[in-house]
Amino acid sequence: MIEDKIQVLRQAAKVSSEQSSEKLWCVVAGNDELVNDIAYAAIASKDRVKILFREHVTLKESYVHKKFDFIMLYGESEKIREISYDCKEEGGAYIQIAPFYVENEPNLMLLVAPDNAIKKFVGDSEIAKANFSLLLEDQTTGFIETDIQLSMKLPNFINDLLSPLFNMSDVVLSTILISIENEEDVMTIKKIATGNKIFVIDFKDIFKGNK
Repeated sequence: MIEDKIQVLRQAAKVSSEQSSEKLWCVVAGNDELVNDIAYAAIASKDRVKILFREHVTLKESYVHKKFDFIMLYGESEKIREISYDCKEEGGAYIQIAPFYVENEPNLMLLVAPDNAIKKFVGDSEIAKANFSLLLEDQTTGFIETDIQLSMKLPNFINDLLSPLFNMSDVVLSTILISIENEEDVMTIKKIATGNKIFVIDFKDIFKGNK
C-alpha cells in the first residue's frame, strides 16, 4: 500500500523543475566530496551563483552512522543547470526550484534524508491524514559515507576492511520538494518529518531573502 503511494507520488514528481526563469534555487545532496565540488563551482561563479547555506548531517542508525552533505544555491538558471548536471554525473541528487512553484504552491518544504526515511514519512503522514503534494524529487546514485560504531573495540585493520563494505550506493539519499495545501497540516508534517530524522527546510524563509 505504501509502495503504491510512493509510486504515485514519484509519478507526480515528473513535473519539470525547469520552468522558464532567469534565476533558480537548487538543492544538491550527496557525499562530502561531491558537495565540495559543487561548492567550489559555485564560489568560482560567485557573480552568477551564491551559496545560501550548506549542512553536514550524521544519522545514527544502530551501529552505522550515515553521513551526507547538502547545499542550497541561488542564481542564474543557465549556471544552476550546469552545476546540477555535473552533480548528477557524480552520483548526487539535485532539484531545481523555479519561482513558478513558490508563486503557485502553498507551504513549500524541502526534505533531505535516506530513501527509507522518506518512505516511512509518507506512510506516517498518510496514517495521520496530513496531506501533501510531492512536486519534485531526485535520488543519489553514488555512495553515502558511513562509519561503523561497534560497542567492542576492533583492531584498526579490521575496521579498515569493514568500513568500505558500508560505503555502498544502495544507501539512497532523496531530496524532495513538497507542498502542503492545508495550513493546519504544516506542523503535523514537520513533526512527522523530524521524527523520522529528515532534514526539513521551510521554503518561505529562504524565499524572503532571495526574491
